[in-house]
Amino acid sequence: MNEERKIEVEEVEAVSAPRRARVEDAVPSADAADESMGEKLERKRDYLEGFLQKKPEKVAAGEPGGELHDAVIAALKEIYDPEIPVNIYDLGLIYGVEVDDECDVVVNMTLTTPNCPVAESMPGEVELRAASVPGVRDAEVNLVWDPPWDPQKMSDEARLELGML
Repeated sequence: MNEERKIEVEEVEAVSAPRRARVEDAVPSADAADESMGEKLERKRDYLEGFLQKKPEKVAAGEPGGELHDAVIAALKEIYDPEIPVNIYDLGLIYGVEVDDECDVVVNMTLTTPNCPVAESMPGEVELRAASVPGVRDAEVNLVWDPPWDPQKMSDEARLELGML
C-alpha cells in the first residue's frame, strides 16, 4: 500500500511563445469572399444600429429601471437644494428608492448636514413629491445620517454644474 511516488523535474532555459493569430489565417466563409467592402460595412452598420435600438427586457414597474421606479426618481430630480443649484438626486442626497408590490414607495435620504436649514421641510417635500407620482399608493421618507453625505456622492452632472470637474 505504501507506493512511493516519484516526481521528475525538467529544467528548461526558455519557452517559445505560441504563434499569434493572424487575419490571413482565418478561413473566410463562402459569403464573405463574395462580399464587397461596401456591403460588409453596411452589414456592420445594420448590426450596430440594431444593437443600439434594442430595448431592455421587460422590468417590473417597481424595480430599478421600471416605469414607476423611474417616474419617482424623475419626480425627485425636480426638487432642488435651496442653497446649491443642483437637484437632490444628483446631489447624492437620495440613498435609495424602493417600490413594493403594492406600489408603496420608501425613500431613504440624507441632508448635507444635520443643521441644514431645510432639515424640517425637505423630507416632507420629498414625501409629497413621491406620493404625487401617478400609480404610487403611498410614500414614506426615512431620513438617515449614516453614512454621512459627502461631495463624493454627487453625480458627474452635479460636479460639472458646480465646477468641480
